[in-house]
Amino acid sequence: MRRAVCPGSFDPITNGHLDIIARASKLYDVVHVAVMINQSKKGLFEVDQRIELIRQVTAEFGNVEVESFHGLLVDFCKQRDIPAIVKGLRAVSDFDYELQMAQMNIGLSGVETLFVPTNPTYSFLSSSLVKEVAAWGGDVSHLVPPAVLEALNGRLKQD
Repeated sequence: MRRAVCPGSFDPITNGHLDIIARASKLYDVVHVAVMINQSKKGLFEVDQRIELIRQVTAEFGNVEVESFHGLLVDFCKQRDIPAIVKGLRAVSDFDYELQMAQMNIGLSGVETLFVPTNPTYSFLSSSLVKEVAAWGGDVSHLVPPAVLEALNGRLKQD
């Protein structure tokens, strides 16, 4: 069985993330979405909320499993016998950082990294940008799935 992981914080998941996951789901039998926990960062959404939103918006693919993980991504991969990491690249600046990570990961554990160029429609998109625009009342409906938009608007009204 061909398995891969798409890691990230997904706070919140965007259409750019979803595009990479969808494309990976066509290449692999099982795609694990690893919601990485960074205890030094306070997210807008709790990890459990992120997982639930990702499950909702990836349900149609049928081969995506979503869970959280704290620690090294290569340990997540080893524990689940996952030989490949799929990462989306938006720009050359992403490549510089991601190449270093890929080289470290293969050196640590032999896990390969596949780089997938982002759909040009989403080349500027990040969760941080979505949160900032939404917080100022901007329209992000074309940047996130409807379930995420609803959760985002609800969360921002609480603050």
